[in-house]
Amino acid sequence: MQGFVNRDALATTISSQKATFYSRSRSALWTKGETSKNFINVHDIYLDCDRDSIIYLGKPDGPTCHTGSETCYYTSVPDLLENKQVDGNKLALTTLYSLETIISQRKAELALPQTGKPSWTKRLLLDHDLLCSKIREEADELCRTLEENEDQARTASEMGDVLYHAMVLMAVKGVKIEEVLEVLRKRFFQSGIEEKRSRGQAS
Repeated sequence: MQGFVNRDALATTISSQKATFYSRSRSALWTKGETSKNFINVHDIYLDCDRDSIIYLGKPDGPTCHTGSETCYYTSVPDLLENKQVDGNKLALTTLYSLETIISQRKAELALPQTGKPSWTKRLLLDHDLLCSKIREEADELCRTLEENEDQARTASEMGDVLYHAMVLMAVKGVKIEEVLEVLRKRFFQSGIEEKRSRGQAS
């Protein structure tokens, strides 16, 4: 989403870690989620090079848009120019989030009668043994690109296969990509050796 902020809104966001903006029509601060409870929990803030634009990086508690959409950006300009109907499910998402959305759609379709061509994703969602075997197979092929000194394109291709199959497993388990990214963010400033040691102590 996009909103206007002033110095007080930014200061409030920093102190509360909730995305806060300034309403020019009401001349007042407002925190995203204060009515809907769909807060955006901010974990980092960046300025652009000219320091006249700010981006909040955070995890939303629910839909970001007041329409109930995950994002306010779902109107494609090319579609609009072609007079196509706006589809609230067509979101401006980065690659991994787009893939997650497609896998979620295939999972939802499992409850519907089978139509059209067979879906590999649906087959993986239904056959957990097949899914696990494919993850192991693709991980082994990724390692072999290093062991056998294969080119970078081959490594990228095999990594793509690992990511795809792993995300299907995540869908089976009900785990969102944002949860994985949050785990990684928490590890940025922690030694990998210390992190592994803490896992052993916790168990």
